[in-house]
Amino acid sequence: MESQDSGVPEQEFYHESILLDEVLAYLAPQEGRDLVDGTLGGGGHTEALLKAGARVKGIDRDPQARQYASQRLSRFGSRFEAVAGRFSEISQLASAGGWGLLDGILLDLGVSSHQLDCAERGFSFRFDGPLDMRMGEEGQSAAELVNTWGEAELRQLFWDLGEEKSARKIAAWIVKERQSLPFQSTLQLADGIAKLLGRRGRTHPATKVFQALRMEVNDELGELRRFLEAAPDLLKVGGRLAIITFHSLEDRIVKQAFRDASRHEIDRPEWPAPRPNPQLSYRLITRKGIAPGTEEISQNARSRSSRLRVVERINTPLS
Repeated sequence: MESQDSGVPEQEFYHESILLDEVLAYLAPQEGRDLVDGTLGGGGHTEALLKAGARVKGIDRDPQARQYASQRLSRFGSRFEAVAGRFSEISQLASAGGWGLLDGILLDLGVSSHQLDCAERGFSFRFDGPLDMRMGEEGQSAAELVNTWGEAELRQLFWDLGEEKSARKIAAWIVKERQSLPFQSTLQLADGIAKLLGRRGRTHPATKVFQALRMEVNDELGELRRFLEAAPDLLKVGGRLAIITFHSLEDRIVKQAFRDASRHEIDRPEWPAPRPNPQLSYRLITRKGIAPGTEEISQNARSRSSRLRVVERINTPLS
């Protein structure tokens, strides 16, 4: 099927843009504005920003994503650039590229539909494929992690990043099983967990384990924390940062960071009076996470758990 707008073959497997109308409303893209999409993926959000007239740099560590987005968005010429890297490296990328201060930054922390649906990437247990899960080409694969980490480490990983109640039982089973047959494929691990725990309800029993492995392999929470630390210095006064999260661990980190950087004063019990907040950088634009509407959820079930939070860079007395 051909895209009417771009002439590029439509690839259904790429990530459908989540909360697109809300992102456009809060980032207000227009001619002359410089924006960064830190999670380029298939370029859905970026395309909408470009259509509104903005210039956009799209960051992604996945060469397949950059190649696809570059083809899809080629009609926008020099207003778009696909940049190889991680969004946590945004300061270095901006410095190397001479980007200057930005009018807005967007992160969509969801895994792309392409990565989930492409068996050889090893993100999903809906297809059999190598147990990989790397968003880029470097680092330790999920198979290496599962086959080398100790039982206590695996248990803690599944509990912390997957919030898996059966973490202890699963970790013990993995360590026992890999002695005779190392884990190499997605279904080998997923079917084994399903057999171990049994099937109840619609959610596959391996879901939280796969989430934890993916987050660890790609250092997703570390990436997010490093980005949040760097972001204020990259925005113009009035520039906005919009982040879409998909589970409670990410959302908690973003919510706390935004709250800490928007307080004018901080206080401690041992202090005689509150003091100016040295981290003050933002004004909260969204007091609560913005959730998708029922129509969007009905059209795209993967949007169900998403939340959008937005802040605006301010000119502080401390800066």
